[in-house]
Amino acid sequence: MLFYAICLDSAKSPRRLPMLLRLFQLLSRLPLPILHGLGALAGWMVYACSPSYRRRMRDNLAHAGYPHLLTSAVVEAGKNVFELPFIWCAKPERVLKSAVLHDWSVAQSALDEGRGVIFLTPHLGCFEIIAQTIANRTPLTALYRPPRKTALKPLMEQARAREDLTLAPANLSGVRLLLKTLRVGGAIGLLPDQVPGAGEGIWTTFFGRPAYTMTLPAKMYQMSNAPLVLAYAERLSLGRGYAIHFVRFTERLAGTPEQQARIINAAMERLIARCPSQYFWSYNRYKSQPLASSIAREAA
Repeated sequence: MLFYAICLDSAKSPRRLPMLLRLFQLLSRLPLPILHGLGALAGWMVYACSPSYRRRMRDNLAHAGYPHLLTSAVVEAGKNVFELPFIWCAKPERVLKSAVLHDWSVAQSALDEGRGVIFLTPHLGCFEIIAQTIANRTPLTALYRPPRKTALKPLMEQARAREDLTLAPANLSGVRLLLKTLRVGGAIGLLPDQVPGAGEGIWTTFFGRPAYTMTLPAKMYQMSNAPLVLAYAERLSLGRGYAIHFVRFTERLAGTPEQQARIINAAMERLIARCPSQYFWSYNRYKSQPLASSIAREAA
């Protein structure tokens, strides 16, 4: 809990940001198995102390059909937080050494088509390591949404900055940069299950529940005809590192924006089913809206 407390306290005071950065740097020196062990313990502590966190995780798992994975999901959520110092602040070569790429030929084949590539990465496993591993093979421009705590922005931007990895802000200029990258045959990265800002998405189902979903992936595809590749980083047991997987998106993106978003959500559901305990179930993916009940009825 001390780790969480320092992070929140530092976010409230920009003058204390160096302390937070120093903490991350110190933790990054620890072996990954120790960080994951600390994360597992912290996951249970947060689960025990926060009723809202506990309720959201239980509800999301139950609605998705994975209530039996609660124990492992709590542990994996804690690991997700405590691996951040390693992913963000450890030397790049050490971070990359922890990841083994599987099926890179899928991504390379898409790149070889010369139309650019749209990498879609949900909040599954160690999603923060995906951009680094791709950028180590080919330049990547990734959409980036600044944190709500503005004091954390310098830390996150500095930590995510890597050679051949460009961050595109989640605004009009960032979208233009993504499209420009695709048009010259480059690669971009998006988190399709990230809740978009007001007016930037549509309501459709995700695991059978109405979720406000971004339309950007489908729009990028329509404007560039670039192939889509799904990617996720499976967290290996005992801190042994990560297995990076790539899957070609083969569905036809047609119909209305709502239908297109639903097709992408369905692809994310199938991807999550590969290691469901490692999805970030505590993420506030669902928010109540007047349209939610009508969408649920239509889905039924």
